[in-house]
Amino acid sequence: MHRRFALALLAAALMSAANLAYSATTPASASPAVAVGPQYDTTHVYVAPADVDRFVASFLATFGGQSTKQVVATVTPTPSSTTSQLLQTPVGTVSVFGFKTPIPFPFGAERTGYLVSDMDVAIKAARAAGADVLVEPFPDPIGRDAVIQWPGGVNTQIYWHTTPPSYAPFQAVPENRVYISPLRSAAFVKSYLRFSHGKVVSDDAKAPGVEIGRAGDTYRRIRIESTFGKLTAFVTDGHLPYPYGRELTGYGVTNLSETLAKATSASVTVLVEPYRSEDRESAMVLFPGGYIAEIHSTGK
Repeated sequence: MHRRFALALLAAALMSAANLAYSATTPASASPAVAVGPQYDTTHVYVAPADVDRFVASFLATFGGQSTKQVVATVTPTPSSTTSQLLQTPVGTVSVFGFKTPIPFPFGAERTGYLVSDMDVAIKAARAAGADVLVEPFPDPIGRDAVIQWPGGVNTQIYWHTTPPSYAPFQAVPENRVYISPLRSAAFVKSYLRFSHGKVVSDDAKAPGVEIGRAGDTYRRIRIESTFGKLTAFVTDGHLPYPYGRELTGYGVTNLSETLAKATSASVTVLVEPYRSEDRESAMVLFPGGYIAEIHSTGK
């Protein structure tokens, strides 16, 4: 028991040292906090207009929840037209876009959208954290938007709403899944931590390779938590079998088998059958319209 307690203290000390190392040259006070809460952050899903209704029905049948009314709007700074709606479930929120026109660059490449408390402050904070601003702030029908890029090439859209929304907290906070090269991993983590005011909750240099479709190998997995929610960075050599790297989000559910049964009944394809790694059981699925997601259960 004493040895286990000592090991726990050592692990905590090492993680604290790691967080200090990431933030030593970028104190949080230099970057104002702009996050609102994970329930206000969404995964961006782009599907063909003909597939929108099928995707919406299958996603809600899998996870529960409801959709806002579908509207047709311009959500880019240059002329375009898309259907737009928000799917709100207990385990994650999705912004669905069915573009009726060609999609202006660089839209469609962002993985997630984060609600921020102040757009101008957020843009300054992003730049101070080392992120690039790919799309300067522009008005949309309900507020303002911009697109930023973290070191390593990960794109994120940030929003500000004219009327602040009020959503219930998630039952399980979803996991933003990003894939980074070893060369850019340190810069990505440092930049993201400074902007998000988050912390590294685990940094495993020898995580089980089965998690990226390479059983028998290992890779580096970094898990971060902040007011924006959960983020897992997969640091790899890019030798990834399909569909790894194509998924945007991991959804935590109470019972994986039951969730997959609902999914398959709603025309969802299981791409990777359930497997266990450390504290979670996981699977990968393909929704109608092409959206790929990871679903996991910790058994808790």
